[in-house]
Amino acid sequence: MTTSNPHSNPVTTEIIRNAFNAIAEDMNASLIRSAFTPIIYEGKDCAVGLLDENGDVLGQSLGLPLFLGNLSLCVQIIAEMKGWDYYEEGDVVLLNDSYIAGTHLNDITLIRSIFWEGKRIGFATSRAHWLDVGAKDAGSPTDAREIYQEGMRWPPTKVYRKGVAQDDILAFMRANSRFGGALIGDLHAQIAAGRTGEMRMRALIERFGYATVQAARDDIFAQSAELERQAILAIPDGEYCAEGALDNDGISADPVPVKLTVRVSGETMEMDLTGSSKQTVGGVNCGFTQTVSALRVAFKLLINPERPVDGGTFRALNIVAPEGTIFHAAAPAACSWYFSSLGMLIDMVVKALAPALPQRAAAAHYGDSMVTIFSGTDARNEDAFFVAVEANCGGWGAWNGGDGQDCLINNVNGSFRDYPIEVFEHRYPMRITKYGIRQDSGGEGEFRGGNGSYREYELDGDTTLSLWFERSLTRPWGLSGGSEGLGPKVEIVAPDGTVRGDLLKTSTLPLKAGSVVRVATGGGGGFGDPAQRSAERRQRDLGNGYVS
Repeated sequence: MTTSNPHSNPVTTEIIRNAFNAIAEDMNASLIRSAFTPIIYEGKDCAVGLLDENGDVLGQSLGLPLFLGNLSLCVQIIAEMKGWDYYEEGDVVLLNDSYIAGTHLNDITLIRSIFWEGKRIGFATSRAHWLDVGAKDAGSPTDAREIYQEGMRWPPTKVYRKGVAQDDILAFMRANSRFGGALIGDLHAQIAAGRTGEMRMRALIERFGYATVQAARDDIFAQSAELERQAILAIPDGEYCAEGALDNDGISADPVPVKLTVRVSGETMEMDLTGSSKQTVGGVNCGFTQTVSALRVAFKLLINPERPVDGGTFRALNIVAPEGTIFHAAAPAACSWYFSSLGMLIDMVVKALAPALPQRAAAAHYGDSMVTIFSGTDARNEDAFFVAVEANCGGWGAWNGGDGQDCLINNVNGSFRDYPIEVFEHRYPMRITKYGIRQDSGGEGEFRGGNGSYREYELDGDTTLSLWFERSLTRPWGLSGGSEGLGPKVEIVAPDGTVRGDLLKTSTLPLKAGSVVRVATGGGGGFGDPAQRSAERRQRDLGNGYVS
């Protein structure tokens, strides 16, 4: 039953606030349960957002933080390109263009317009990683030199127009992926998530009335904006700086510098990336919207982190990234491994502001997704082609009061999970013979950095291997006297026992059946003087095998 009262009250506002996030959780559950590929239904490489009619965030579910920060921007950028009337009732818009959405081409953004009584009232959005979008190599190429080698590139495209599927477009997409059936299945899982959001949002409007929901929305946004302004006001004005470098771009051996300046002035904050590397030949570039998303993650870590994100969040934050740099790339820059610099960048924001926020700052974490890609044919399944893409967990930085977390996924990936061993071995022709905590990989300190992980794969058939492991050059730093964590390590043991240990990045390296691949991720930095670590903590570390 609708109400004629156009004004919310605090109780109603809280009910509606939680309803927005509950709708997003329902959307996320629908997506994960409907997905065809394990990178979504097991790894949870996805995110959803419920937006208002202006593209501002109403509610978000758990998901990849790096995705959540720019779903709203994608809706708003498309409206700038085509006008708000472009979004019609029954439309489903697909987007993966790296220079608009910011990420690599495997990340597909889907936008469903929500209408009520003929009026656009919002959007149900999602982003999910599709296993293969027709790149030169299966999955994501590690040595692409331009975006045209990375797969199908889609500007804003209506795959459903006024509720009608555009079958010619869907057929084209199916034909240009190595796993066309799964691609269409994952597309429809995202469509189902959007439909869930549409139904739940309409039900909320029917219950409270559109005017009441709008009034509650306005109250929520105003509260978030004010709380953030007050949090920034408590930080001393000034410039705060940090620098680092990626190992390389996957093509040359040259380090890729990253430079950050944070400026605090009254109730506003600016993050400036001037001085960072020009866009590279290799795929560590990203579109500006993804840089915005990463810095929003870093901002939220420190500024009012307890409150959920909504359309009032980030209004006091300004971001500068010069065009033509790795953080504001232009065509034809390759973008497959865009997240490597962004994980470091999030840590750098915390490092820069550590002097001003010593009780909230943590040492650096292992920082990168540390990706393995196995591909080949599976003799158990009539030599069907497979691709196994997996991110690996590592150690997080310690802070003033506690040790870093052992074996947690990196900060850009949030709720992403590595595959259970049983699922991995069931789906792919290899065995995981070892998996555990990498001893002594966390940095020393009064509080110890978290340890990384190790994993060993034994191949049952001939397989190709691609690797993307980062942060061996700018290793996870400590704070307040804590030492840095170890960097990553990869070893490949041939069937004859020959060991190769000089690879962190490689593309489609052929391996024979019986080969063993050993991967180890980095640990987090320590916090405080190691001499001040308590005897109780040292004994517990030894007993648990965290240190030798």
